[in-house]
Amino acid sequence: MPQKRKCHSAEFKAKVTLEAVKGLKTTSELAQLFQVHPTQISQ
Repeated sequence: MPQKRKCHSAEFKAKVTLEAVKGLKTTSELAQLFQVHPTQISQ
């Protein structure tokens, strides 16, 4: 049985984006922290 895709809220996306823009952590660290793939952060 295939897994369902995660549907992230706009608030979650904004939080991840702000953390990425700050530049205090690497993309890999943010991906682990927010449990998303690094490619999703860079896009």
